[in-house]
Amino acid sequence: MVARLRAAGCVFAEDEAMLLLASAESPAELTRLVERRTAGEPLEHLVGWAEFAGHRVAVGPGVFVPRRRTELLVRCALAVLAGRAEPIMLDLCCGAGAIGVAVLAARPDVQLWSVDLDPAAVSCARGNLPGRPVLAGDLLAPIPARLLGQVAVLTANAPYVPAAAIALMPREARDHEARLALDGGVDGLGVVRRVLSGALAALAPDGSVLIEAGSGQLDAVVEYADSIGLTATVHTDPDLDAIAVECRRRSPNDAGCGC
Repeated sequence: MVARLRAAGCVFAEDEAMLLLASAESPAELTRLVERRTAGEPLEHLVGWAEFAGHRVAVGPGVFVPRRRTELLVRCALAVLAGRAEPIMLDLCCGAGAIGVAVLAARPDVQLWSVDLDPAAVSCARGNLPGRPVLAGDLLAPIPARLLGQVAVLTANAPYVPAAAIALMPREARDHEARLALDGGVDGLGVVRRVLSGALAALAPDGSVLIEAGSGQLDAVVEYADSIGLTATVHTDPDLDAIAVECRRRSPNDAGCGC
């Protein structure tokens, strides 16, 4: 089994074999799981969960698999939320709800609202975030109006892959995750710009919006943020190969979240 997985390009074949063994209820099911994995299905979809920030997050077929790099968004969000009592947080493009799971583990007092456009992701996130509102819709559209202007932190792991580059992604992503979770339009920043524009109405005066972006997109993100009255601070984590951009209303004394 390890040899088959390795031949199919699975870098951590031994670890994957152990997870598939633990998930299969019979030798026949194990054979089917190995066949599906070697055909390119994400391991996380086969075993039903992904590890994220030390937590198991349930993921179903077609749902965007949480990436480790997104743990930087969690760290930055917790830095923004530090010292605030029962703050309101929005997680747009929430996918399976991984960001919310990790934030709530550290700050159960957070008033978390999550949104995604993909029905499969919404269903998954509701299972991962019991008792917390997970809404189906486009970005801020389903958010109650009473929350606008009250949000301490808005996170969004919005799609930021240029449409033409999706064909170059690993087959696990391009063939098995919802395209709307990947496709950011011509330059990859179509949804990101909409998130930043909407954040102006959602954020409290001292609130922050946190997004991911590729290294080649940073100049465009910072320039766009500046054009709509936001100041951008870039945070990186080389170990996670992660970039998070924090944006706040323009302030000469703003130093960012310090994450």
